[in-house]
Formats: sequence, C-alpha cells, structure tokens
Amino acid sequence: MTSNQIGSVKLPSKALLAPMAGVTDRAYRELCMSMGAGFCVSEMVSSKALSFGSKKSEELMDISSQERPCGIQIFGDDPSCMAEAAEAAMRHNPDIIDINMGCPAPKISGNGSGSALMKDPELCGRITDAVVKAVSVPVTVKIRKGWDDDMINAPEVAIICEQAGASAITVHGRTRKQFYKPPVDYDIIRQVKQSVSIPVIANGDVDSAQKAKQVLDYTGCDFVMIGRASLGNPWIFTQINTYLDNPGAVLYFPTIEEKLNTMVAQVAKMVEYKGEYIALRQARKLASGYFKGIRGAASLRNDAGKIETLDDLIRLKNKVLQSI
Repeated sequence: MTSNQIGSVKLPSKALLAPMAGVTDRAYRELCMSMGAGFCVSEMVSSKALSFGSKKSEELMDISSQERPCGIQIFGDDPSCMAEAAEAAMRHNPDIIDINMGCPAPKISGNGSGSALMKDPELCGRITDAVVKAVSVPVTVKIRKGWDDDMINAPEVAIICEQAGASAITVHGRTRKQFYKPPVDYDIIRQVKQSVSIPVIANGDVDSAQKAKQVLDYTGCDFVMIGRASLGNPWIFTQINTYLDNPGAVLYFPTIEEKLNTMVAQVAKMVEYKGEYIALRQARKLASGYFKGIRGAASLRNDAGKIETLDDLIRLKNKVLQSI
C-alpha cells in the first residue's frame, strides 16, 4: 500500500476536502477536485432518513465522474440502520463510505449520532463492523478528540474502529464541547497515528500550504483534510500540493477577477444541479468566502445576502470589478 492510498482507492494528493453540511454539494466538490483535492466526501446523509426513502437524502448522494475519488458520508447510532444506509449509498457507486462520528451539532449529537458516539467506543466498533460487512468499498471513520476534557479517547476509538475493519481514520483535533474554537490538539492526532496501522487524516485549522506541511510532519499523518479554509479559496489545494512537492516553489494566488469569476461559475453549476431558487439562497452565504480580503467586504456580504438570481450575482461581481 502506498502512502496515498486508502484501502484499494488511490488518491492523487494528500490534501482532501472535508464534508461540510450545506457546503460540499456536487458543484463545490467538482470545483475543489479540479483544483487538486485528492478526495472529497458528500454532505452527511441521515441513515434514518434513507430508511424512510428520503428523496433529499438520495440527491445528496449523487456523484459525477468529475469528482472522483468521492465518498458518501452517513450518520446514525444504530448498527443495522447504518448498514442498510451504506447499502443504499452503494447505488450511487461511491469510492468510499465514510461514517460520521465527529459532528458536534446539537441536532446530530443530541440524538446520539455524530460526536455523541465517542461516549460509547463499543458502539463505534459495532457500527463500523456492520458497515464494513455491508459494502465492498473501503470504510473510513471521522472522529474527534473526544466528547469533552473528561473524555478524551480518540486513540481508543480509532483502535476499535481499525479492529472492526475501518480502512482509515480522520481525526478532528477538538472535543465536541469545543466545537470549532481553538486550539486544535495536534498531539492527540499524532497519538492516533501512532496507535493504528491504517492511514490517518489530520483535520482542524489547516488553512495554508505551510500549515499543511507542518501538520503532516508533526503528526506523521498520511493526509490533511481541509474544510472551512477552502470556502471561497479552492486554490488552497493547488497551493498545498505545490508546497508539498517543493517548499521553495512560488505558490499561485488568484486575482480578484479570477476569484469572482470562479464564484459565479460555482453558483452557475449549483443552479444547473438544483435550480435557481435553492442555489441562490445557498449562494448568499457562499459568496462571503470569495469576498474575504476584498476592500468593502462587509458591505459586499450584505449585498450578497439579497441576491435572488444568478444575474444578481453577476451584477454584484461586475460592481466589485469596476470599483478596483
């Protein structure tokens, strides 16, 4: 097995796109993969919703040829239901099935799923075992440092998941109680890497090419997973790949015009895939990432919150370009 491989799946780079609810839709995954991401994952899909035949959940699992290798992430707290969900996900031909054991959102963890599973390592193992036995592709598991400061057990959970057949572990270096507040504990990620023999993916505050290399070197991990730092900045994957190949290389940074043209292209794809009404309401928040660092960004974010159509977004883009 090469260092750029998870199970039987070969990944073209070490910088992976993290799954983010309401963000990593098909259009965003395709964009980030075109920018050099080595792997992407769907928005998380509820195992219970799949069992009820949810049309929305089925749509979340659509994968195109432009975003491979791609995984489908499922969440839930019942082993048999999760196994059934994994089987349902296989209808969409994912390269990997990912199990969410790290989501801190109250509506997820409050129902015993996501990061709440960290409180029951034995259940983590049973869920992993059930999913592994249900599918023919590698199964990965995303966990956190632990539930809170009194329950830091990422290495224990990682070992249990490996023994249950997981092909890789992603570790977010914060507890559920911390949500996304600093600091990230890279020591616990390193401990997980030292505890298992399968690939480990480091996650949390990797926001530059330099930081990616530092985290890989410090933790010994096989990959880094990029989430919020990619918002409005899909070029981060190209930058990380370039820097890892040659730390002395000049990194590419887009012009404002390129950033805004990419924004419009991404939203246009969203419109194509899900219709203008839904796409543009999601794009209001998405646009703020592309405006970061531009003079008058606060005012632009306010303007973005009012867009109704793709033409509105194009006019806003042109307004920005005319002012610089």
